[in-house]
Amino acid sequence: MEFPKQRKEGMEEGNHSVVTEFILSGLTDRPELQVPLFLVFLLIYVITLVGNGGMILLITIDPQLHTPMYFFLRNLSFCDLCYSSVFAPKMLQNFLVERKSISYTACAVQIYLFVALIDIECLLLALMAYDRYVAICNPLFYGVSMSRWRCNLLVAGVSSMGLVDALIQICCMFRLSFCSSNIINHFCCDIPPLLELSCSDTHISEIVMFASLCYIVLSSFVVILLSYICIISTILGIRTTEGRHKAFSTCTYHMVVVAMFYGTQFFMYLRPSSSYSMTTDKITSVFYTVVIPMLNPLIYSLRNKEVKDAMRKAINKLLSNP
Repeated sequence: MEFPKQRKEGMEEGNHSVVTEFILSGLTDRPELQVPLFLVFLLIYVITLVGNGGMILLITIDPQLHTPMYFFLRNLSFCDLCYSSVFAPKMLQNFLVERKSISYTACAVQIYLFVALIDIECLLLALMAYDRYVAICNPLFYGVSMSRWRCNLLVAGVSSMGLVDALIQICCMFRLSFCSSNIINHFCCDIPPLLELSCSDTHISEIVMFASLCYIVLSSFVVILLSYICIISTILGIRTTEGRHKAFSTCTYHMVVVAMFYGTQFFMYLRPSSSYSMTTDKITSVFYTVVIPMLNPLIYSLRNKEVKDAMRKAINKLLSNP
């Protein structure tokens, strides 16, 4: 895992003015690209809002989608909607202004929400994999194992874990002093670029960040991996081709989302430091902060027959009652 270099011990806060705001370098400094990029990301953000908002509404109003799988999907859509909204509005604003500043407090809030929501998304994806594991491998116990009360408790638990982990990380992050440069070479506030700016010893913050990555991201990925090993083993044991196809079709869209989300996370935080590039870092960050929240509802709606049927019924009902 790549971390910023440690600060020299000779750097002391008393020799510098204290930073009260940060300047974001943005995605690019080329003026001719600002408006085109604004239009592209505005379209992405609108699709994200409509897609995730529509998924939440559809699951809420259609009784046939009141199952544990879609309960978790509704929470995932809400998380994606919030997750995108943490970054997209500020990014869009910065395409149209010359001075891309963000206050110290706003930066702290952005990092807190970023960490909390990314933790919750990781854990929700693990819950969805576990739900498919119980449905396919232990169908007789599905009603008991995934009862409404237990599903609510699980979502409350993962939300609490994300909020607590974010609080720990933000406390470790902003106990540091920022008293030299205030220019963040990124389009948003993120922990690694801020560690690079700090004139304090960042060792503890780096350890906390790495521990959080291992505990939340890697542990949830292990749960997903083990769940799908059991699922695939069970599916291969089904005698009929139709039965195998039906069982596997309930998992494919989730596997696609998991591959995109964890692929970018592992590439972002676990690649060798020798291959580090700020341009690559920004592109990867754009993908998992803005693009993936847009793609998730499209993947679930386009690849899922029940969602498409529910959407068709909702549209027909709307058209028949002008």
